[in-house]
Amino acid sequence: MTASPTTLQALRRPRLLTTEVLAGIVTTLALIPEVISFSVIAGVDPKVSLIASVVLAISMSVLGGRPAMITAAAGAVALVVAPLVREHGAEYLLPTVILAGIVQILFGVTGLARLMRFIPRSVMIGFVNALGILIFAAQVPHLLGVPWLVYPLFALTLLIVIGLPRLTKAVPAPLVAIVVVTAITMIFHATVPTVGDQGAVAGGLPGITPLLVPLNLETLGIIGPTALSVAFVGLMETLLTAKLVDDLTDTRSHKGRESWALGVANILAGFWGGIAGCAMIGQTVVNVKLGRARTRISTFVAGLFLLTLVTVLSDVMEQIPMVALAAVMMVVAVSTVNMHSIRPSTLRRMPLSETAVMVVTVAVVVATGNLAIGVGIGVILAIVLFARRVAHVVNVRRTQGPDGVVYRVHGPLFFGSSNDLVEQFSYADDPADVTVDFSAAQIWDASTVAALDSVQTKYADHGITVRFVGLDDRSSRFHGRLSGTLG
Repeated sequence: MTASPTTLQALRRPRLLTTEVLAGIVTTLALIPEVISFSVIAGVDPKVSLIASVVLAISMSVLGGRPAMITAAAGAVALVVAPLVREHGAEYLLPTVILAGIVQILFGVTGLARLMRFIPRSVMIGFVNALGILIFAAQVPHLLGVPWLVYPLFALTLLIVIGLPRLTKAVPAPLVAIVVVTAITMIFHATVPTVGDQGAVAGGLPGITPLLVPLNLETLGIIGPTALSVAFVGLMETLLTAKLVDDLTDTRSHKGRESWALGVANILAGFWGGIAGCAMIGQTVVNVKLGRARTRISTFVAGLFLLTLVTVLSDVMEQIPMVALAAVMMVVAVSTVNMHSIRPSTLRRMPLSETAVMVVTVAVVVATGNLAIGVGIGVILAIVLFARRVAHVVNVRRTQGPDGVVYRVHGPLFFGSSNDLVEQFSYADDPADVTVDFSAAQIWDASTVAALDSVQTKYADHGITVRFVGLDDRSSRFHGRLSGTLG
């Protein structure tokens, strides 16, 4: 793993510090439209989501286990809480967020975050590609049915974002593009859609979110399913994003710490803001790839700058043209997609099952707009295809020797491969002494033990003694513990 600069090193080196601060600023600008969109989906006031995002970004910059990753009020969580708000009202959000936070803390403390290593590469690539598609598609409405002036501003933004890095990387190109396009529209009083058109963002800071519902079993029944969904959707998107940043930066993150920290941050955001959130992969890519951030400074600056925009510079923030933000996010979307994975040469070399898992993951995510559902179905499909593939690598060879018949079993034995094992033996034709050699096989589950018990029973019905030999220590202990007890 490559050693990234620490927060202390960045503070001591002006050039690194400047990079982190500018990355945080440009990430904040990319964050605003999605957070406001979150509010529309979830059915809450935009200021609620913006302030909650401030709390999430700042608290995770201190507590989180993945430096440079952006956490805020995200669309994945909005999709989950929207039905609750519509049916029961926004007052149920606070207890929902608190319960979700507690679940996330338990997930991190108990070490369950390590389960993320079982997500296959094909699902991860599908997750990334689908996210790129969703980010791109979300920007398209900002280019439809708009004044003609939007299109030259769009072209100018793309020109700066793509062209400026060829000249200098001292300042993030997206920040320059947003500042230039905003200045042009303000100087010439151009009438184009702005951030302010998406929803009011001005106003003072809210106080502590009041608890307006009773804490009883009825409330628990209402909030329970939504809270669990918020917890797991938030964890899945956060841990997948952390894994992606690990790959982008060639560094390692602490997934358990990231999990419990997200729970703490969501509880804090619930009490001071009123809504939950999770990692935002699009804005994280802006921070890490376009902004070249590597430390907690960038995420802390993002939260602090967002707070400044909401409380002090709200009038300026409302003047930012949506086309500038949309153009930046489209560039991010294209760079997010793993282009290598969809090249014809790559697809020809990849196993069909791996490609199928990736395509299904992408299709489900795009169709539902929910990353967690797509990843979940992708993982299930990958498991089924893997089990089917492994089931066919087991083979049994029969040899006749001077001491009787010997069957040699090759391959891993589990429910998928051992179900047909009973049919591999010639019970009626074998002599009185049969040996089954497992030197090249392993027993992995109770289904296999039950199958071997059945083999013994069938041979016993023919008056034949069968011996199992060659089991490794673990398989032998496992077989000995369960054999004869499975019914």
